[in-house]
Amino acid sequence: MSVSVVLAEDGVLLREGLSGLLERFGFHVVASVGDGPSLVDTVRAVRPDLVVTDIRMPPDFTDEGLRAAVLLRKENPDLAVVALSQYVQHGYATALLTSGVGRGVGRGVGYLLKDRVVDVEEFVSALRRVVDGGTVIDPDVVRGLLGNPVGRLSAREREVLALVAEGHSNASIARILVVSEAAIGKHVGNILAKLDLPPTDDANRRVLAVLTYLRDRWPDLRP
Repeated sequence: MSVSVVLAEDGVLLREGLSGLLERFGFHVVASVGDGPSLVDTVRAVRPDLVVTDIRMPPDFTDEGLRAAVLLRKENPDLAVVALSQYVQHGYATALLTSGVGRGVGRGVGYLLKDRVVDVEEFVSALRRVVDGGTVIDPDVVRGLLGNPVGRLSAREREVLALVAEGHSNASIARILVVSEAAIGKHVGNILAKLDLPPTDDANRRVLAVLTYLRDRWPDLRP
């Protein structure tokens, strides 16, 4: 089934390039806009399945895209949103992840760094995971958010956590790291234990739990 997309990016060349790329991989770009207010108006009018938006757009080039995305998720918790950012902004990531509470916090959202979107097929796969209700967070964002607590984790556990943050299931992580699913389950259990979090098999809830834990203990990470 084709996924309808509204694309928001103020750079004309990048906007056209992303639009062509998405169309080539089976997405249907129903509209593309260049500022936050236009994004809100367009999504309300066409009701797409997915929004892919830059965070900083006109008129102020601060967080117009993010604020538009959070507002739209509040109005329609089923709307899937992927935000693209030039920089790691922890508050932006948490604001997006805690939007759309009617659907389940942290579901159907993605936060990716533009400079790390170098594998087209992986990018498209990330978009489809978000459309399917998954959570995709750039590993650099997770590492920055974790700060000191990540020091409790082994190198392998940090690797597993980064993959969890990208929305992968235990089975998917096992395939990527070429180990057994049971081994991944043990690593995930250790990660949650070291971060004082209850174990769960849901990848999206695990990501959300980590971010919630951090916001509770480091208020400066709140949006």
